[in-house]
This record gives sequence, structure tokens and C-alpha cells, in this order.
Amino acid sequence: MFETLILILDSTVRLSTPLLLACLAGLYSERSGIVDIGLEGKMLGAAFAAGAVAYITANAWIGLLAGIAVSVGLGLLHGFASITNRGNQIVSGVAINFLAAGLTALLGQTWFRQGGRTPPLPEGGRFREIVWPFAEEIREVPVIGPIYSELLSAHNILVYIAFLAVPITWWVLFRTRFGLRLRAVGENPAAVDTAGISVTWLRYRAVIACGILCGVAGSYLSIAQSSGFIREMTAGKGFIALAALIFAKWKPANAMFACLLFGFLDATAIRLQGQAIPGIGEIPVQFFQALPYILTVILLAGFIGKAIPPKAAGVPYLKERS
Repeated sequence: MFETLILILDSTVRLSTPLLLACLAGLYSERSGIVDIGLEGKMLGAAFAAGAVAYITANAWIGLLAGIAVSVGLGLLHGFASITNRGNQIVSGVAINFLAAGLTALLGQTWFRQGGRTPPLPEGGRFREIVWPFAEEIREVPVIGPIYSELLSAHNILVYIAFLAVPITWWVLFRTRFGLRLRAVGENPAAVDTAGISVTWLRYRAVIACGILCGVAGSYLSIAQSSGFIREMTAGKGFIALAALIFAKWKPANAMFACLLFGFLDATAIRLQGQAIPGIGEIPVQFFQALPYILTVILLAGFIGKAIPPKAAGVPYLKERS
């Protein structure tokens, strides 16, 4: 039973990593007042770019940089539409999702002729697991051994970056001048503008930060968790990250726990697939897949406290002329 729990928790960490990165990405964007439905599209574009470039160069780091560059580019496109031109942020985000889905399938088929996927990555094109010191030696030690060697060790570097990003995000948002201004522009952009601070530039920086984290999230899927890009491989993870962001009430630590919860549900669904539970029977996998959205709806209904977004979220800012 303990070994099963460790295996489920190990899968939880791996499965929650892209959710956590995308959730933190949305946190930067929405804290600045820019609603970003396009997390899914940016992750998908980054996954394709990272997989394609890592295959060509046989270098995972170059693939990661390519994924970040594509994601930031899509983020700047969203910023141009919703910040500079004050367009509808929801429509812009949905358009990015469609754009990424179509382009990745088209380019994948045109370049590699494998049904929209990339060939398996060569040696060096994928991030490998990092084994901590003495992990193998203490593997058989009761309790401590499995926790150290399975749960804490043997993850790739992007997993550790994702969880390290949580305290960094908290520090940036709540302990720096930039974070104070970012939160202020999401609540009252007119007051920030009156103080002589550019609302446009602040929001663009938030969109860029969002693009960087989405780039890492998408790259993780194709060059860390998998060994290449698969068509539509994000499979709704961007939308689950949005649900986690609402569930976390736009706070970094809460976002981590929400993503771990959703990752745990996913890992449990995989583990229990096809297995019957005594007294209950076989539980459909779709039940666990729907739970993140059900929990978000329960939260929004106010049963476990209100989720209040930034006041200026989704509202284009028009500078008042004197």
C-alpha cells in the first residue's frame, strides 16, 4: 500500500508540473488585468517548437529556448490585440488556441510527414532524470528510502524549476516594487497611470512573463515528459491550469496545492483505470478527469469561499485625456 502511494505521488509530481507552470503563467497575466484563455495555445506552440528544434539540433536546451521564444511570441500577439488595440481578451485568447492547434498540425505534417508529430528525439534532445546522491544506496530503507529515491529524486530539471518558481513568484509579486505595481495595475490601472507608471508596459511585461512560463510548460511536455511532439499533446492542460488558478484564488502557494490536487486526481485515474474498488466497482476514468472542473464550479458557487479576481481583469484600459 505504501509503495502504491509513493508511485501515485511520484506520478502526481510529474503530471502537475505543466499545470503548475501554466497556472503561474496565468497568475502573472491575470494579476495585471489581462485574462489569458490562450494558455493552451501557447503551451501547444511551445511543445511543437521545442520538440522540432530539439530533434534537429539534438540539444534539449536549444529546444527549450525555441519553445519559450514561440510562447512569448504568441503572448506578445495576445498583448498587441488586447493591450495596444484594446480588443476583447477572451476572443484573442481563443484565437491563439485555434492558431496554435492549426499551425502545429500543419507544420508537423509538412516538415516531418508523420501525422503531425515529430520523430523520436535523439540522444541529448531530451531532459533526463537527475538522480540525487545516495538515492540507489538507501532505496531499500523503509519509508525514507522510497520517499528520497522515488518521490524527491529522479525528476528532470524542469520539474524542480516548476516548484522553485512558486516561492520566486510569491517573492516577485509580494516583496518587490514590480510586483506591487503589477498587482495595482490589475486592481486600479487609472491610479497606476496617475502615479506616472505606464500601464501598457507593465501589462506587456506580465504577458512576457506568462509566455516564458508557458514556454517551459509546453517544452516539458515534448522534451522532458515525452520524447517528441504529439499532435494536440496538451490535451486541455491549459484549461485545467485556468481552473486551478481560479481554485487557488490567484495566489502562488494555493496554485501549487491546487495543481498538485489536480495532478493527484489524474494520477489516481491512471492507476485505477480498469480496476474495481471493493463495494463500489470500477470507477470511470472520465469521473476523475471531470473532477477539477467540478471542484472549480463548486468554488465559484461559493460553497468553499468566494474566488474574487482582480477588479480590472478583462477590462481594456483607456488612458484618460485631460
